[in-house]
Formats: sequence, structure tokens, C-alpha cells
Amino acid sequence: EPDVTIVSGLKDMVVSEGDDVTFRCQVSHENARDVEWKLQDVALQNNEMNEISVEKGKIHTLTLRKVTEQDIGTVTFRVGAHTSTA
Repeated sequence: EPDVTIVSGLKDMVVSEGDDVTFRCQVSHENARDVEWKLQDVALQNNEMNEISVEKGKIHTLTLRKVTEQDIGTVTFRVGAHTSTA
């Protein structure tokens, strides 16, 4: 299995309270396994507040819905041994 790397990392975002924000990270291969999103070192699951998806097989997205002050912090995307933060 090829080593999946991060081609295009996360970018810092500034949003207003109550807005949605989307983070994108592009990886080198489709169907990447061992992928994880974190906010302030807490692993995120796909639910009504966090939408986690993959576009075109290689672009992993995380949308945080109706952000609050408690959502301020570092977002981390990890694939295998590679990470990107914003």
C-alpha cells in the first residue's frame, strides 16, 4: 500500500460566531485510510455539528457548523504519520 502524504495542507480560518467553517486537506492517493480530524486534540466524529467528507477521492473536508467561542483552537488533519494544522 503506498504511503499517503498531504499534498495541500489546512489553511487558518477566521469566522464569526454562528457561522459554518470548512477546512480542506488534499492527500496524494484516493481511498486513504487511517485519517483523523481533531479540534483541540479531541477526535471528531461525523455528526450534526461536524460534517466530515471526501471530495473527488483525495480532498478531505471538515465543516464545523454554527461555530461558538468554544470551537476556537487548533484543527488537525492526520493521515498515517503526516499531519497538518490550522
